[in-house]
Amino acid sequence: MATKRETILARILTVVTPTTGVSNRVYRDRVVAFTREESPGILIEAVSDNPTQATSLPTLDWSMTVRCSVIIRSSTPITSSDPVIENMHSRLMADLTLNGNAIDIEPSNVSWEVFDADQPGAVISCDYLVRYRTQTTDLSQ
Repeated sequence: MATKRETILARILTVVTPTTGVSNRVYRDRVVAFTREESPGILIEAVSDNPTQATSLPTLDWSMTVRCSVIIRSSTPITSSDPVIENMHSRLMADLTLNGNAIDIEPSNVSWEVFDADQPGAVISCDYLVRYRTQTTDLSQ
């Protein structure tokens, strides 16, 4: 059985894949550079996952930072990425429990990195904090 972390990341991929403007170009943990034809696209990455044991119950409360980066090439990359980011965000916020797997999901941080290449582009990274709970002895529960 998969860990709750993996289940949550898979659910985020499912929720974000139909985002307007990316034609299902949504990837997880991709290490290969995006080609011009794959733009715009979305890359989903787990950045960190931190547990706390806040009660005497045998549970761990986790705070996982998930980064959804929009990679786009355009002469106006920030402006061109805005509809993609808006739709992606709306999809993520539509079910704050991610199909019952999370306690909550909330936006955390947005950063912009503009680059020059054969065509200007940008990577807009949108971080989300996903809170969830597992058993201390079983990360799938």
